[in-house]
Amino acid sequence: MNFLVAAVVTFVGLFIAVPILAGLARAFGLYTIVEEGRCHVYVLFGKVIGILDEPGLYFLWLTLGPRGLIVKWLGRCHVLDMRLDQQYLRSQAVNSEEGAPMGIGIWYEMYISDPVSYLFKNADPQGSLAANVSNTTVRCLSNMPLAEMLETRHRMSVLVRQEVSPKSHEWGYKLGSVYIRKVHFRDAGMIRQIEEKVVNRLRQVTSAITQDGANQVSIITSTAERQAAVAFAQAQAMRPLIVGAALQKISEDPEVMAALFEILENQRLLNGQTQITLVPERSDMLTQILASEAPPPTSAGNSLPTSTPLSAFDLR
Repeated sequence: MNFLVAAVVTFVGLFIAVPILAGLARAFGLYTIVEEGRCHVYVLFGKVIGILDEPGLYFLWLTLGPRGLIVKWLGRCHVLDMRLDQQYLRSQAVNSEEGAPMGIGIWYEMYISDPVSYLFKNADPQGSLAANVSNTTVRCLSNMPLAEMLETRHRMSVLVRQEVSPKSHEWGYKLGSVYIRKVHFRDAGMIRQIEEKVVNRLRQVTSAITQDGANQVSIITSTAERQAAVAFAQAQAMRPLIVGAALQKISEDPEVMAALFEILENQRLLNGQTQITLVPERSDMLTQILASEAPPPTSAGNSLPTSTPLSAFDLR
């Protein structure tokens, strides 16, 4: 039971009572907390009585004196963000030396360097800085050669920063890094002409590459064909020599030569698409065939044929 009571009292004290008391203390101006990257500027009756730019816990009645107890009620506390900020201005209109309408995109950083000047010397320091950067970009980068404008971005960035920084520091808003991020053409007709030229150039390069590849392939093919033709010609030239040497060696033995030629003749007959009629030796079949195909006798008399047509012999 005692444990439960202690737990409830601790919870109420830590999560309810302490935040309420801390809020009342801050409301009455007893203390304040400055967060990281913040700055508190206290103004009482139109006069700056204190600037707290370091993070930590401050007791106003010790830091600002007796005025710290009433500044919350009769004065005003300005909380400024001292962190680095960034902004990008798109397509600032400039003209090149050749008269080409160009657009420049500029990116820059800024931060508060003097809180009092930032609050009271300019009603809109951020807008004034943006206008100053835009005007400086147009003034400093106009009438530059087109090639230099497209290539030397670092030099243009340094030039813009040198022109803007002194003026912006008077307003308590200091310029950091400046970078020319984009340089582009603003005329739609010029953009289309450039695109057409680039496309035509790409087509020319592509066709040149294709033609060069075709030429290389033709050279390789013709070289291979020439080498193959030379190799086949050498082989054909060597064939008679090899065959002749083999026949010469075979002709040394007449029996082997006769058998070889007989085999070759039979092989040639077998490979051909001819019809062969074999007639037995000492047979009168050939005489019977010739007699059966002889022409009949004519009316003038029994005259015998004087010649036999060659077609009667089917010796193919």
